[in-house]
Amino acid sequence: MAICVNARTAFSLLFPPILGEFGWERGVTAGAFSFGFVVSAVLSPLLGRVMDRRGPRFVMEVGVVTTAAGLLLATFAGQPWHIYLTLGMLVGAGTTFTGYTGQALFLPNWFVRRRALAMSIAFAGVGFGSIVMLPALQTFVERSGWRAGCTLLGVVALVVLVPLNLLLRRRPEDIGLAPDGDADTPAAAQARRVNVVDPAWAAIDWTLVRAMRTARFWWVAVAYFAALFAWYAVQVHQTKYLIETGFDAQQAAWALGAVSLAGVPGQIALGWLSDRIGREPVWAIGSLGFLLTYVALLALPSYPGLPLLYAMVIAQGALGYGLTSVVGAIPAEIFESKHYGPIFGTLMLSALAGGAAGPWFMGFVYDRTGSYAPAFWVAIGCCVVSAFAIWRAAPGSVRVVAGRVRAAQA
Repeated sequence: MAICVNARTAFSLLFPPILGEFGWERGVTAGAFSFGFVVSAVLSPLLGRVMDRRGPRFVMEVGVVTTAAGLLLATFAGQPWHIYLTLGMLVGAGTTFTGYTGQALFLPNWFVRRRALAMSIAFAGVGFGSIVMLPALQTFVERSGWRAGCTLLGVVALVVLVPLNLLLRRRPEDIGLAPDGDADTPAAAQARRVNVVDPAWAAIDWTLVRAMRTARFWWVAVAYFAALFAWYAVQVHQTKYLIETGFDAQQAAWALGAVSLAGVPGQIALGWLSDRIGREPVWAIGSLGFLLTYVALLALPSYPGLPLLYAMVIAQGALGYGLTSVVGAIPAEIFESKHYGPIFGTLMLSALAGGAAGPWFMGFVYDRTGSYAPAFWVAIGCCVVSAFAIWRAAPGSVRVVAGRVRAAQA
């Protein structure tokens, strides 16, 4: 997670020197990042099926090799379509396999009582990687160029991740355990069923077709689209926006890394909180984090300075990135079944479509108006829509979290 997700995030650092070298329009260049999300969205339903059939080791290794190939081949780029093919399609697809989408397809199998906390700890690796990798990469790119930075990232991904992913297993039953590290016994299975609120819903053998016939499926799809629209729009354009607002390149790179660092305690804390109060309020808190991020960015030209920059970093990282702690838990609790892979993969199609639309839309609006402000307001609206949609999906009406089970028993 620390390496592969940040290989995609690094596009924000590569964006300014690529613009400087080629002089392309921002919308055209940022479109490469968006194109990667489009490809990832198309692959997501297939990814769920492959995970069900071949397991995480196969999926992760394919993702690592694809990511490294995209980074290494990008060094030969000379035309926009080269960037679309390499940093867009290959890196986008590869990091989808190894990042949040791929990990969320099998990690929920391993945990029930502390599902969100466990996933938030795993995803917090992204933050640790960001604060180390991104400022170091910015310095390396300034000294050696963006092509050398791509080469370095590609080599690191291959050397570190190919052997590490050999340790992965699909589910705890593969090694004689049950979720949460329990022994695989009938008593343990019964204990895991006490969180069911709607037995009739939970008893359905959910397939993708059945899930798509429910309103809950589409509310989650809307929420994921809107959330990733807001998330990746700011992630891609933040560095360039901060530089144009008056911050130097190193401060902008620090801010990008610090967002992920702030996300480490934020993700863990919100994951812990989610296992006690539910998924819906924590998703709303994460959406509020991105809303406040855009408010801070809109205010920066009028109130430039580090205090507002710090506020933006904290809101985006400590609150906004908390969405990752429940992004896998929400559909797992609504549509838990042996066919979960295709269901989650299809939901992530909507999420990745949002991640594709956001950066492109931001660049398009800037190219046409000379300002990011109108697009920032659209992203604020997406934050509100996303929070509302998860409340409508109501995962807590299907399965209640462990904290609420204990409170009810008490």
